[in-house]
Amino acid sequence: MRPLSAALLLLAVSCASRPSVEDAAVSRAGDFSAGVEKGRLVSDVDAFVAAHDTDTPLDCALFDTSVIDTTRRPVCHVTREKARQLVRERFEALGYSVSTHETQDERFPTVNVLAELPGAEHPDEVVVVGAHYDAFYSGADDNSSGVAAMLEMARLAAGKRFARTVRFVGFDLEEIGLVGSTRYVQSGPGEEIVASLIFDCVGYKDARPGAQQGLPGFPIPSTGDFLAAVANAQSRPRLEELYTVGERLGYGGFLRGVVTPNDGTGPASGNLMRSDHAPFWMAGHSALFLTDTANFRNPHYHKASDVPSTLDFDFLTDVTRLSAAGLSFWAEGPLP
Repeated sequence: MRPLSAALLLLAVSCASRPSVEDAAVSRAGDFSAGVEKGRLVSDVDAFVAAHDTDTPLDCALFDTSVIDTTRRPVCHVTREKARQLVRERFEALGYSVSTHETQDERFPTVNVLAELPGAEHPDEVVVVGAHYDAFYSGADDNSSGVAAMLEMARLAAGKRFARTVRFVGFDLEEIGLVGSTRYVQSGPGEEIVASLIFDCVGYKDARPGAQQGLPGFPIPSTGDFLAAVANAQSRPRLEELYTVGERLGYGGFLRGVVTPNDGTGPASGNLMRSDHAPFWMAGHSALFLTDTANFRNPHYHKASDVPSTLDFDFLTDVTRLSAAGLSFWAEGPLP
C-alpha cells in the first residue's frame, strides 16, 4: 500500500444511511460468508510471506533512489514473482480457469492474475474483488492480508453460480505507483462494473487508546480496532449497502465509512487515492477501498518487521466475512 495522509481519517464517519435490503438477500449473504475460515487465512498469509522472503527483489537500478524517500517506499526490497505464481496456483487449485492481463514495458512489465465466474443471468455485469500481490519486505499486512482475504472469498465462490459475473484479480506493482491496476482498468473501457472491493492492509488491529493516529479536534477513534471503507460519491451506495448488510448480520459494527467528494479526484481527497481503487474511480467505476489505515495504525508499515506475528487474525477473519457478505449481495448469489 502506498503512503496515506491524514485526510483519510479526517473524513472517517460511521455510515448513517440505511438502504432497503431484502431479507432473502441478507440471509443468503450470511450463509455464504459464514464459511470463512480463520485457519485458511493464517495459512495463506504465512505462504505469501514465505514467498516474498525467498524471492529476488526488483533490481535497485530501476529506481532513482536519490529522489525517492526509501524510508517510506523501500523500492530496493519489493518482490512479486513468487507471490504471483502462488496466486495463480491457489486459483487453479480451486478449479478456476485462470487468465493473465500482461503489459510489456521496458522497465516495469506487469502481470495481473484473474479468476472469473461468469454470471448466470447478467454476465455483462461484473463484481470485482482485488488485492495487490507485490510487497516490500515480508509484506504480511501489506498486502498478504489482502491477498488472503481475496483467496478465501474465491474459495467460497468456487463452483457456485451467481447472477452477475464475479472476478478475482491479483494486481501487480501497486507499490511503485498502481501500475498493474491502472493498466488493467485502461484495458477494459466501457465494462459495467457494478461493485469492486479492493483490499490493501486489512490485518492489523490495535485496540489500545491512542494506537490510532489522527488529528486533534476531529471525531476520529483513538483505538485502531475499526475497518475503514473508502468510497467516492459514485460508490457511496455500495458503502451503505455493505454497512447495512453487515449490521443486519451482526458483524458490521467495526466498519467506518470514508466518503470523498465527487469522483474522489479533487484536492481535498487526492490523498485517499493511494491504492488500486483509484484507477477504477478515475475511469468512472464503483470501487470500495478496504484498509486498516496502514501507517496511521501499523508501526510495521513498509518495514522488515511487517510479519505474520504482528497481525490480528480474528480481525482479518471479520474483514473477510463482512466482505464475503458484500460479494454475495452484489453478485446476487449463490443461486440454487
